[in-house]
Amino acid sequence: MSRAAIANVLLTTAVAAVVAGCTPGTETRADAAPPEHPSETMAPLFQQELPNVPDKTFTSAIVTFPPDARAVPHRHGDAFVYAYVLEGTVSSQLEGEPARVYHQGENWSEPPGAHHLATENVSPTDPAKLLVVFIATTADPLKVDDQHG
Repeated sequence: MSRAAIANVLLTTAVAAVVAGCTPGTETRADAAPPEHPSETMAPLFQQELPNVPDKTFTSAIVTFPPDARAVPHRHGDAFVYAYVLEGTVSSQLEGEPARVYHQGENWSEPPGAHHLATENVSPTDPAKLLVVFIATTADPLKVDDQHG
């Protein structure tokens, strides 16, 4: 396997782990309290280093929010983020802006360094899905949750 292929496999694995809310090599405690609301999941679709932009990688993913799910406040580092609602209805709020509700077919973008205060599926019964595209510094995590406590 080529060096680039190995790096891509490692990066994809790390991205999936980070977006799932864990650090590679860590375990979830069985006695931990269950979350108040379900969380989102991310399934990477495509990842490619940009040949014309040094040290930047394009990543696309499907982010699924079960009914009543919400993401914890987070940042996407220096990534430019684009989100398109494939299914359902999602509320999103960036720091310094009011919350906004997006329906199927609507979209938004987030500038590098934005603090994402809230993202949630507004339906208690129906799932929501987003197509999310990141243009990020190669090997940087795509999502970093705020630290609590």
